[in-house]
Amino acid sequence: MMPRLALVCATVGYVGLAPVAPGTWGSAAGVGLLLLVRLTGEPAAEALLLAAVLACGVWSATLTERRYGRPDPGAIVIDEVAGMLIALFWVPVTWAGLLVGFLAFRIFDIVKPFPAAAAERLPAGWGVMADDVVAGLYAWVTVRALAAVVPWVTAG
Repeated sequence: MMPRLALVCATVGYVGLAPVAPGTWGSAAGVGLLLLVRLTGEPAAEALLLAAVLACGVWSATLTERRYGRPDPGAIVIDEVAGMLIALFWVPVTWAGLLVGFLAFRIFDIVKPFPAAAAERLPAGWGVMADDVVAGLYAWVTVRALAAVVPWVTAG
């Protein structure tokens, strides 16, 4: 039971099993979760979701890596969900800003600027999650910086 639950969590309800671009689909799932939690109107709900995704991600990615027998298999996309939640954390974005955050996160996730590649070498689920946390932080800074000079990025 536990390994199956870990697989469901790590693949975000099997989104990570998409035959093409599972990381992009995982990032899109992250945007969907973010939009759902923002419907509550409670900023604390966004923080709780992020904390839950990070904790579940480390646990489930560790077990899923064991199941696949290799580090960070492409099916694990909960790290992309975490990265997207970080990229837009408490940023009142417009639809254009949402797109900017999505694209910035995907670019940083693929390029892996320092220290993302180093963070990826952490053991088990920690490494799976850490590089996307770094990419999410880079994307968050990008969205915030762009919002400071381009008003249509944020709604606030």
